[in-house]
Amino acid sequence: MDRAGRHETVGFIGLGNMGGALAANLVTEGFPVVAHDTAGPDRTPTGARWAPGPADVARAAEVVLLSLPDGSVCASVVRELTHARDGRVTHVVDTSTVGVAAARHLAAQAPAYVDAPVSGGVAGARRRTLMVMYAGTDEDCARVEPVLAGLSGRRRRVGDRPGQAQALKLANNFLSAVALAATSEAVAFGRAAGLDMAVMLEVLNASSGRSGATADKFPDEVLTGRYASGFSNTLMSKDMSLYLRETEALGGAAALAAVTQAVWEAFATAEPGADFTRVYPFTAEA
Repeated sequence: MDRAGRHETVGFIGLGNMGGALAANLVTEGFPVVAHDTAGPDRTPTGARWAPGPADVARAAEVVLLSLPDGSVCASVVRELTHARDGRVTHVVDTSTVGVAAARHLAAQAPAYVDAPVSGGVAGARRRTLMVMYAGTDEDCARVEPVLAGLSGRRRRVGDRPGQAQALKLANNFLSAVALAATSEAVAFGRAAGLDMAVMLEVLNASSGRSGATADKFPDEVLTGRYASGFSNTLMSKDMSLYLRETEALGGAAALAAVTQAVWEAFATAEPGADFTRVYPFTAEA
């Protein structure tokens, strides 16, 4: 904030399901937001100002947040921000899931880079309950903490080097991917044996098989037939490929990672862009 208690102008690039919700949170929390998305101005949250391109965002804000599909897109945007004529950018906060190696590369390209992926889904973003996990130097994290507070009420600094938050986000998504795929197989098995899905979930959630899949995703998306979590199988497949690649690079255990990645790749190939909770009918019909 400035001396009058006003929030600084913040840039935001990438207004998809998650980015749009996060940018809207900043507006709600009182930040003037200058936003851009390649899809055009229609995604701009009410109260935010549209910018025609990243260079225009760079001329309007010192802190710019990214919510983009992958590391290559982030790298392209960071180059535009860095080389914008009369640009003001001093800090890039990356909420995207790009992987450890990409985050380290981006940190070397940006003026200052805070690795800050999020978990909790679009619904969590709208409720400001999603987890923002972030990593960076003491100085950089302190500089952007007020902006991170505008995103969500739940935040945790997890390391002092970009890439560490990415490692935790990939580990989290791996566990989520395993749980959802395994629950899909287990529920399909139970249904084949004549069990009611609602009864299965009630018992599983009071038993040792409980997970985020049985507690949230199945009751909210599968049992209701909504299949509208806001996260695609294509993105989950990408994340699992990143996790497997990073795990192998570190020489870690990857037996379950390889199987899980194969499941999500098959699903994304068969039904590209489908909500990732549709892994249940995909599994049940296999």
